[in-house]
This record gives sequence, structure tokens and C-alpha cells, in this order.
Amino acid sequence: MTPRDHPVPGGTTPRKHLASGDATLHRPELDFLWQTVHGRLSSGRPVTRVRLGPLDETQREALADLLGLDRLPDPRPSVALARLEEAVTELSGRTVREVVAELIGPLGDRAGERRRHEDERAGLWTWLAGHDTVRAQPVLADWAASCRATGLVGGSAERTRSLLTDALKVLAELPGQAEPLPVFAARVLNGHAHALDDGTPLSTLVMRALATLYDIAPPQSAAERRALWSRAGVADDELSATVVAGGLRPAGDGLLARVARLCTEAGQAASLTLAQVRNPGDLTLPAALAPYVVHVVENPSILALALRRFGPDCPPLVCTSGWPNSAAIQLLRLLADGGANLRYHGDFDGEGIRIAAYVLDKVRAHPWRMTAADYRAAVARNARGPHPGRITEAPWDAELAEVMAEHGTAMVEELVADVLLEDLAALVGSECSSGRL
Repeated sequence: MTPRDHPVPGGTTPRKHLASGDATLHRPELDFLWQTVHGRLSSGRPVTRVRLGPLDETQREALADLLGLDRLPDPRPSVALARLEEAVTELSGRTVREVVAELIGPLGDRAGERRRHEDERAGLWTWLAGHDTVRAQPVLADWAASCRATGLVGGSAERTRSLLTDALKVLAELPGQAEPLPVFAARVLNGHAHALDDGTPLSTLVMRALATLYDIAPPQSAAERRALWSRAGVADDELSATVVAGGLRPAGDGLLARVARLCTEAGQAASLTLAQVRNPGDLTLPAALAPYVVHVVENPSILALALRRFGPDCPPLVCTSGWPNSAAIQLLRLLADGGANLRYHGDFDGEGIRIAAYVLDKVRAHPWRMTAADYRAAVARNARGPHPGRITEAPWDAELAEVMAEHGTAMVEELVADVLLEDLAALVGSECSSGRL
């Protein structure tokens, strides 16, 4: 006789002769059954049969007794859940789910948990891609994509979102205010002075974002990381960080107002330190010039050409000298807070578009002759220039990046200097005719 044909010792045991249904359900020999059923029911998926085994002799006997079998089941049986439900209900008046929850613990829903985690992950990356800082500076979309490729911190969407939120806070505060890194970190991150220390997850995340923003390789050494922080305005020196401007005529007796006026009256540019801009003293913009328009350019050569042409009558003009440092951003914010309307122009190349997006985001400036139509006009008037490099989207003109990629040529600011100077000349003419110059 094979084991499958072996009768249960004592023959068939009618249900009504069992001393206690619960005693049967609690038999240690059935632990394997409840553990397996608990696992299957916790999967969150439909269950019709439960595969068991391999079972030893006592486990097979216990299963046969539970199900009312007159023969031992196979060592690896497949039990229909409906059959098990019938047996359990007959013995205890409860369902299989109720019994396994009592014996093993609350049932889970692994499929539901997976869906929830997948939804959390999808929501996290959608949130990051649509964040104001990323949308305002489209090059950061590459950084966001790299964060997604890296995956969750510790497998947790919540921890990852918290870390990314801190990184975005830091990026929104850059360039810094000539503070040491721990001071900057404490100010931005609720007193956590060491959150941006070298090697911390947050520092690494911000370094990757800055490298993406400036289109450089991620820093590999402590010296390179310090240099990148300095480029972003953290630990900048209040005296070495400067910004040049011309044509500014602020009222007031503060040092910044007096220096700017004296330089304008002499037809010269003012080189203003971060210390002077951070502590301007008494300074107001002329109410008679409302709206007070300040044009902002990327390259010092444009400011030099404007001063050469207009001299003491030069309209208000600020130069960022490429990527704006702490002094440039602080001055532009000071002017904007005073009521100035900032209008920005830069190079038509990949980096120039990224700088423009950065300035527009940081100081509420508006683009000045930076549309796809302006680029086409520049290409039509000039010889083919160098390759524009990596092109990212321009938030102010959805067509610009596509047109630049199509033409494949850079148009630096100096090539359109005559157009920019004519705009400034029109402004000078209107000011002179109104008697405000």
C-alpha cells in the first residue's frame, strides 16, 4: 500500500465525535498549514488553492483529520481553499481568514503595499520634475532624472522626498551671501549647521545639482567641492565678490548711492563689492523715472560699449559677467525690491540660456530680446558662429531651444550689441525729451 493509500489510523473520524473544533485547529502539527495560508492570503491576490509541503507523516495525518479524509494526502498536496473554508467553518463557525488572523496575526496585502509604494515613487518623481525650481531652470531636469535613476534613499519615498526638499531649499537660496558653509546651512536648514558637511547625502545631492547647472563634471576632491561651493556664492569673500554697473542714479546719502551716482556722472562703471551691496545705507530709486528699467547683460563688453556711446547719459545697466555671483544677485534684488523692472539679455548658446534661466528665476527679471525670433534675426545678420553646446529649454520661450538646435550655431552677445545699444538709445532719447536726464 502506498503512502497516498494509507488509511488514517482508527479510520474515518466523523466531525460530531471531535472533542473540540478549536483543539483541532490549534494542533501544532497544523502550524505549517496556517503559516502557508496566511502568507497566501496576505499576498493581496485572489487565492483558490494552497500548495503545501513537503509534509511529514504527522502533518499529513493532522491535515487528513482536519479535512475529514479517510486517507493520508500526498506529501505535497494542493488544497482547495473552498474545501479548507468548509472544514474550518464546520469546526469553529469562523472563516479561514479569521482563524489564521487569530493564530498567526493580522493579514497583510502585499500587492496593495506594492501598489502603494509604486504610487508613492511615481508621485515623488512627478513632484520633483514639476517643482518650481526645476521648472524655472530646465537644466535641473537632468539632475532630477539622475536622482530617479539612483533610486530611493533607504528604499523610502518619504526619506527621499525629505532629502530632496532640503536640496531644493539650498538651491533656491543660492548664490549664498558670503557666509561660511556651516552658517549658510544653519540659516537655510533650520539650524542644522552640519547638514552640508563634506560627504553628507545632502551635500552630495547639491553638488550633483550644481555640477549639472554649470555643465561640469561632478567634483571628485575636497578642493573641487570647495571651489564649487565658492562658485555658488557660499564662503564668497565680501570684498572679492564684485559686480559692475553703469548709469545707476539712486537717490540717498548711503555709500552705495553716492558711489553709483559719482561713477555715472563721470561716465564710468561702478565696481561694487558684496559688502557695499549688502549694506547700501540710504538708497531709493528715482520716482520720476517710474517705471525704472534696469537692463542686465551677461558680458562686460556690452557695458563698456554702452558707456563709450552714452557716457554720463548711459541708462541703468548691470553686468553679471557670466554666471552671477553673490554681489550681482544681491544688487539686482536690491533694485527689484526698490521698484526696478529688470530686463535681461545674454548669449544665445547653451550656457547663456542656462544663465538667463538662472537670473530670471533668482531676481524676477524679464527676458530682453531673448526670443526665438531674436535668435533668427541674429543668425540672419551674422556669419555662422561656434556650436552652441548643450542646449536646454528656455522657460520664457518654448520655441527657442528647438530653433537653436536646428541652426546649430551660437550667437554671443557681442554679435547683437548694435541692436541692444539701439534699444538703450531709444530709452536715452525718451528720457532726454521728457527732461528726466
